[in-house]
Amino acid sequence: MARKTRTKVLINNAFYDDLGEMWNEAENHPVSLLRAENRFRSPWIVETIQQRYNRPIDVVDLGCGGGFLTHALAEERHRVVGIDLSESSLTVARNNDPTKQVHYQKGDACNVDLPERSFDVVCATDILEHVERPELLISEAARLLRKGGLFFFHTFNRTPLSYLLIIKGVEWFVQNTPPRMHLYNLFIKPKELREICQSEGLVIEEMKGFSPKIMQLPLLKMLLTRKVPENFRFHFTSSLKTGYIGFASK
Repeated sequence: MARKTRTKVLINNAFYDDLGEMWNEAENHPVSLLRAENRFRSPWIVETIQQRYNRPIDVVDLGCGGGFLTHALAEERHRVVGIDLSESSLTVARNNDPTKQVHYQKGDACNVDLPERSFDVVCATDILEHVERPELLISEAARLLRKGGLFFFHTFNRTPLSYLLIIKGVEWFVQNTPPRMHLYNLFIKPKELREICQSEGLVIEEMKGFSPKIMQLPLLKMLLTRKVPENFRFHFTSSLKTGYIGFASK
């Protein structure tokens, strides 16, 4: 009897093409969680850049999606490039850019058509867990960075708790969760991320936990409606067991 070959389960990134203005409006889709993340995360990135540079700089956002971070950076007068494979997401980002100054470019975040050492900051938030080989993306970030530049990241730890909250919890509490939106095997342990960064000449300066304020959420109402409330909030924590965020310098 011939041995059955196991089909590899692939991450589902195709759903981003179908979001359209759901990027900014949907309450019953996980993209609403991305909005909530960015309400807390983007100001921290902007403030950290301000503290380091105190001037307009060149920034590229790998996997920019609907432009939440690129918009925040451009409003601070930084020169911003947004890279994404989803043309429809880039259209949403362009249409909603309040500055009309961001340059959006369709492309693979692991192989960007931009010159090396052309950016002071490279951002990779909500994307490392969506690529099969995150080391290629981090290598590309290092290539794009000037000496002394900063690499910002946000991703998920590979733990049973992150599986419960990030994968199963979203499926239970958010109505239109796409299949295979996250795959547990693509989550990255902090030690692994640190080692990849180190191999590319990137020294992590800060890494901290990033998670929702679960105890302040109306969980029963969310379970019944399967919608994300407007007051859904994230915060920094000392635990890296679920999501974590930080930056490295080249």
